[in-house]
Amino acid sequence: MVIAGFFLKANEVRVVSLDGSRESHQLVVSKLNKLTINKNPTQEEVCVFIEQIQQYCTSHNIEKLVLNRRASKGQGAGGAGTFLMEGVILACAKVSVELIHPATLRATDKRYSDFKALKPKTVDLGKAYDLAFELLS
Repeated sequence: MVIAGFFLKANEVRVVSLDGSRESHQLVVSKLNKLTINKNPTQEEVCVFIEQIQQYCTSHNIEKLVLNRRASKGQGAGGAGTFLMEGVILACAKVSVELIHPATLRATDKRYSDFKALKPKTVDLGKAYDLAFELLS
């Protein structure tokens, strides 16, 4: 099962896709690792964003998308950009979408860090990797 981790931050999405299991998985290599949308997008720009996501999912046989759950209040609460992107993805994705809380990611990282040799060194891509890893069996 190919799972894509979509890490939402500001007005961009970092993308990492994994195939396999937690013990034995591989990165689904793609030239695309970031999608962006303007801070105040037009309807056409949102449509292009939707098309890019759907095209990515189709071309890489994505079966599930995993998004980071936004904080609803307090410091670090999700801004307008992540709110917009989350809504668009939830409304338009043609595959199953799950939201994962950061605390869940931290707990999984403690238990399975030995299996994460392929994790990208870039912080945001690493978080997208963690999201995809979360749903591997």
